[in-house]
Amino acid sequence: MNSETVLQKRLLDHLRTAVMMLDADLRVRYLNPAAEMLLSTSAARVLGQPLPDYFFDDEDARGALKQCIEEGHPFTRREARLNVAPGQQAMVDYSVSPIHEPGQPMALLIEMQSLDRLLRITREEGLIHAHQATRALVRGVAHEIKNPLGGIRGAAQLLERALPDPELAEYTRVIIDEADRLRSVADRMLGPRKPPAFAPVNVHECLEHVRQLLLAEYPRGVALVRDYDVSLPDVTADRDQLIQVLLNLMRNAMQALLEAGTENARVVMRTRVLRQFTIGAQRHRLVLRVDIEDNGPGIPEDLQETIFYPMVSGRANGSGLGLSIAQSIISQHQGLIECESVPGRTLFSLLLPMEPLDTTESNGS
Repeated sequence: MNSETVLQKRLLDHLRTAVMMLDADLRVRYLNPAAEMLLSTSAARVLGQPLPDYFFDDEDARGALKQCIEEGHPFTRREARLNVAPGQQAMVDYSVSPIHEPGQPMALLIEMQSLDRLLRITREEGLIHAHQATRALVRGVAHEIKNPLGGIRGAAQLLERALPDPELAEYTRVIIDEADRLRSVADRMLGPRKPPAFAPVNVHECLEHVRQLLLAEYPRGVALVRDYDVSLPDVTADRDQLIQVLLNLMRNAMQALLEAGTENARVVMRTRVLRQFTIGAQRHRLVLRVDIEDNGPGIPEDLQETIFYPMVSGRANGSGLGLSIAQSIISQHQGLIECESVPGRTLFSLLLPMEPLDTTESNGS
């Protein structure tokens, strides 16, 4: 392999566009790293193998590949669904170009640009901006609620002392108790009062701590399944706040399963590392992903866009503050919580950067 060929291969390997080459029999001859990531496979596994039948399950698409080989005409497809693995799809724009070198058999060069991540980034940015605006509004409302409560409570206490009949104190006690309850709600709406105490944290130790708490709270009825990547390094986080978030997500899942009476109910705790991953508009070299997945009835579709808003809950007795507070905590960690839900599968994904955080920015948010 001469130096020019080596340089060309290095350029292909560094492209963010997924590139795949097929021979005339639709056997895989080359995958660059971006294609390996998109297709969730490795070049070593698929080189020399026929393109899987499920990849282009559309007969028109497979026919277009064969026609491109026969006639030598390139083509492009927009917003196409590729079955990158059984049961796993990716939306891409892809272009197919025939390559015919003198003395060499026909080959096809396929360039694929993933759209899933672009759509996800757009959705994440919208979620982040909506959360920031909602948080500012809620904090303002919570302060306005708290301001008169002290006066109401103090007046009720003074009135209680001046009442001629001790039995009338029952009514002032109701005023005081309800003022305290409202103050507690307002405090929860304001979120954590102190900035995160960042330190290296083992996420699996946090998950196991939460798992033991829930096993004591719900001794039977729901299976807690662990699917850990034990090679993960520590992440920079506030351990207590991270446990609070995980406990909220897992408790919500277990309560939803038990209330629905789901058969073979289970909650899966999964950890993975994502490389060169974007959270909102910020790209990170390494990102920790913690999935909390259950096989319950799912979140109603009309609630999925607002599930992280305050006072929005999918459960009849839910306060609607837990997920909003959890999102606020993870936002201070420069991360994000995402949700996907269909009947039979609800997935909350917690995304945290694994590089050292700008704690000044986080503490000021």
